[in-house]
Amino acid sequence: MREIVLDTETTGFDAEGADRIVEIGALELVNHLPTGRTYHVYVNPERPMPKEAFDVHGLGDDFLRDKPLFAEVATGFIDFIGTDAKLVIHNASFDMKFLNAELRRAGYPVLPPSRALDTLMLAREKFPGSPATLDALCRRFGVDNSGRDLHGALLDSELLAEVYLELIGGRQPDLVLDGPSRGAGQAQAADGTMHRRATRPRPLPPRLTPVEAEAHAAFVATLGEAAVWTRYA
Repeated sequence: MREIVLDTETTGFDAEGADRIVEIGALELVNHLPTGRTYHVYVNPERPMPKEAFDVHGLGDDFLRDKPLFAEVATGFIDFIGTDAKLVIHNASFDMKFLNAELRRAGYPVLPPSRALDTLMLAREKFPGSPATLDALCRRFGVDNSGRDLHGALLDSELLAEVYLELIGGRQPDLVLDGPSRGAGQAQAADGTMHRRATRPRPLPPRLTPVEAEAHAAFVATLGEAAVWTRYA
């Protein structure tokens, strides 16, 4: 199963108006494990960077002026996310709104909402009433976000990937260790029903050879009468 953990940075909040994407960061998971494949690009928003956005992202007009337009990176972005991978996004409606606005302007098909998996909603369902920002979830799960002085799309994607794996049950979400308690001699079938394990009609024969048994006995004899082996002989 392929998933793309994704984040965008923007000039503001009005995707259908004057605000634009200035950065995209994404990384690939396969079967809930990072593959090392990432996508990262800065985008020229074709407008001045507002001071409040600069304070959050640290991306100024001089830095962004020579970066490509979204239309120039759209094909590479679409190739990276593919056609069917889930897009794991924190507050997905925000990023999807901006991505689709940019894709529409560039003449590309938009992304269907069904492709997005919103970790904000996932966190609110799992921890109702608790803070669910990315920083709050990093603190909850012990994810080191000390390098997050400014918002950066690729760094936030890396942090979100760790948070997402914790939200779905840790780094091995398919390995369930806290199932129904089992009594001694019981096993759980694939359908969830419990069955008593059959006992062997005859014990397995010992695997020690006579020579090994004799050597062990000679070793125990050297330990004296207080040796633990002599107490249960």
